[in-house]
Amino acid sequence: MNKIIRIVTISITLLTVALAAGNGQEQFNTASRMMQQEDRLTIGGYGQVDYNQPLDNESFQNGNLDVHRLVLMFGYKFNERIQFISEVEFEHVKELYVEQAFLQYEILPWLRFRGGLMLIPMGIINEFHEPSTFNGVERPNLDKYIVPTTWREIGAGFAGVFPSAAISYQVYLVNGFKSFDGDAYLSGANGFRKGRQKGAESFMSSPNLTFKVNYFGITGLQVGFSMYTGDTQSTLYHGLEKSDNPGLVSADSSVVGLSMVGADARYLLGGLQLRAQFNYGWISNSSAYNEFTGSDLGSAIAGWYGEVAYNVFHKLEQFESELIPFLRYEQFNTHASVEGETSLNSALNRTDLTIGLGWKMVPGAMLKIDYQIFNNKASSNSRQQVNAGVAVWF
Repeated sequence: MNKIIRIVTISITLLTVALAAGNGQEQFNTASRMMQQEDRLTIGGYGQVDYNQPLDNESFQNGNLDVHRLVLMFGYKFNERIQFISEVEFEHVKELYVEQAFLQYEILPWLRFRGGLMLIPMGIINEFHEPSTFNGVERPNLDKYIVPTTWREIGAGFAGVFPSAAISYQVYLVNGFKSFDGDAYLSGANGFRKGRQKGAESFMSSPNLTFKVNYFGITGLQVGFSMYTGDTQSTLYHGLEKSDNPGLVSADSSVVGLSMVGADARYLLGGLQLRAQFNYGWISNSSAYNEFTGSDLGSAIAGWYGEVAYNVFHKLEQFESELIPFLRYEQFNTHASVEGETSLNSALNRTDLTIGLGWKMVPGAMLKIDYQIFNNKASSNSRQQVNAGVAVWF
């Protein structure tokens, strides 16, 4: 409990610093930017090419070079009220995914219906994952293991903006993570990451609810609060007789409940750039799930990070480019607590320190280099890695 209070206190402190520093405006990702276009057909995209080199004093280590992702986005405006947004992604050259595919209908200026494959509005990176919009070659590991970016599911709901109040919102009903279809997908090491259905022949036994509210009324500041709640999905319910009590016990043991909250803040003041994010997830029925599947899923997951960056070129108005040194510290734990016979694995309580430099030649083209130190509570030895990358967004 003291650890949870400390994490919450750190996150609130980071948010308070941003608020105290306080013409606010809503920031846009590719999809929202495309919705502002007047053209009937719009095309956008982003990509990143990465080099990751582990460092080891005891042995040689091969570096990894990868066309990490290449994404094309297509938007079509049927009329002033109806739009379609899609995002097709190639990962590691050989993997093809659909990352977004949804229809939007404007009922009122502040009320827009959305239906299809949509990003879950949780944290910063899950929605703002274009590689030239964040510092560092790799996304924060908090947004890999706690918020399993890129997290998207099929559903429907509403979104809108109240400009006079400087508030935007999203609220959706979506299908949940898959936890069991003959195999178990949830674990202590990876949390819910392998349970993402990604709109690929998804199945649903119960809907989940997600929403987010953003405030952008203070100059340079955006603050968000998000929540997700519901049960995971299991194929054991399919065709099960409602009177089959032993079958119901097995099916109930194959699912868990997840309730996650998140708070995030982004702040710009001259050349200073601050970011902070906090997430905590409560997992119910983990003990029965682990006993049924042989997994080691925790009963809670949690994490936070704070980042400080500075644009060295911010006073040079003749420069279109930005030179951004930055430092990011993050702590995340997929075994924040456990239940039943599951043993607490302190190796899953991890911290990362990333120090790097980015050269944003123009807003959509960036070169990156950074150095990372990885630690966990089970070991006194650190891992180190150097990364370099090319990032584009258009």
